[in-house]
Amino acid sequence: MTEHLDVLIIGAGISGVSAAWHLQDRCPSKSYAILERRPNMGGTWDLFKYPGIRSDSDMFTLGFRFKPWRSSQSIAEGPDILNYVKEAAAENGIDKHIRYNSKVVAADWSDTDNRWTVTVERDGAEEKISASFLWACSGYYNYDQGYSPVFEGSDDFTGRIVHPQHWPEDLDYQGKKIVVIGSGATAVTLIPALIDNGAGHVTMLQRTPTYIGSLPDKDAFAEQANKYLPPNVAHFLNRWKAIAYATGQYQVARRFPKVFKKALRQMAVHRLPEGFDYDKHFVPNYKPWDQRVCLAPNGDIFKKIRAGSADVVTDTIERFDATGIQLTSGEHLDADIIITATGLNMQLLGGLEPSRNGEPIDPTKTMTYKGLMLSGVPNFAITFGYTNASWTLKADLVSEFVCRVLNYMDANGFDTVQPEHPGAAVDEEPFMDFTPGYFQRSMHLLPKSGSKAPWRLKQNYILDLRLIRQGKVDEESLHFTKHRAPVSV
Repeated sequence: MTEHLDVLIIGAGISGVSAAWHLQDRCPSKSYAILERRPNMGGTWDLFKYPGIRSDSDMFTLGFRFKPWRSSQSIAEGPDILNYVKEAAAENGIDKHIRYNSKVVAADWSDTDNRWTVTVERDGAEEKISASFLWACSGYYNYDQGYSPVFEGSDDFTGRIVHPQHWPEDLDYQGKKIVVIGSGATAVTLIPALIDNGAGHVTMLQRTPTYIGSLPDKDAFAEQANKYLPPNVAHFLNRWKAIAYATGQYQVARRFPKVFKKALRQMAVHRLPEGFDYDKHFVPNYKPWDQRVCLAPNGDIFKKIRAGSADVVTDTIERFDATGIQLTSGEHLDADIIITATGLNMQLLGGLEPSRNGEPIDPTKTMTYKGLMLSGVPNFAITFGYTNASWTLKADLVSEFVCRVLNYMDANGFDTVQPEHPGAAVDEEPFMDFTPGYFQRSMHLLPKSGSKAPWRLKQNYILDLRLIRQGKVDEESLHFTKHRAPVSV
């Protein structure tokens, strides 16, 4: 017989652990499992192995509400984040619900049976699991393949070409000349780490600049709070100080871009060599937070440039050749190793294409409800975090809301819930007002957002507290149906 679960979670990263913890805490009678296609948990923090891998988000908000981050080390490295996520799962028994090497290859909702039938490929065999509620916590990018544009002449290069998403364990870069193509968070992280670990000269080759801010990796406020205050009080203050700072700097950047750009300049210029052309190499032609602002802890990349161990070249590639990269300006960059930090391939639902009664669901025809459910798709939720703040802040809010929905359904005897598309009453807008390349390349494949609440995807935790945490469950945009008697809760 097909196994049946109340809730089936796809993905055992930060989002999946958040979903599981809230289910256990708020819906303790619900049976659930987490399907993880990879052999290990941790998502992003288990996948990426390149030197220096870290988060741009502070750990006071990237960490879970239910597991305080006790260190003053605000910007943590990837292995520490992975250990933290594993600890959270183990301490709460969540790890016992994870099924590894379990790839979801199909999910079909039946209106007749009021349930999902999920096809899982595991150890070379297929099995089916039915679930009353399906929850996608699989992130937003393709884990199998990063974005790698085709560079003319790449076959001629006699050195090694590496994409950070697939970092080879045997890569020997000691004393080597390295060119890192790209100027996003991965490049900004990689370059100082490569140098600190023995690389020779490293060049960041960028087509267009990226805004880069500089903050201490240790939080002085948290250090004092942790030292003198009770742990729970310190955690509360550290977390809300971080939330207030992130929210405030984003609002300043969007409303007063000149002020924000001036602050970024001041952070960088005194760390860079005298006479360095800051405007050419670090001022993009878009406004701050049209794309993500990168973080250089303690200004590390600027210091490496000042020391002469790194430099920045803003140019375009004509072709690769045997010894490096020929630029359209005529300059040639010699390289032993080329690292293509060219970005991600966006992929919602881990590549899953769900269906309803055997008919494919076209996500582009749906509209996101509070950024966590899709119109016309029953008993289904998706966790998609913030792009301008910690992913976990939104993940925890999504988890809370889904649990409230499940409890409301139980209390009132409902079997199904789905957001109803508002039609012409709400204008359709792009999924998100965000312009990095990986978003732009995939925007035509994504659900729509709406012009007003609850269909508008917000990027503001404070406003989402009211909309998601405090907002009503039984409101007109959500359609509930019942086929059974209410139960006492």
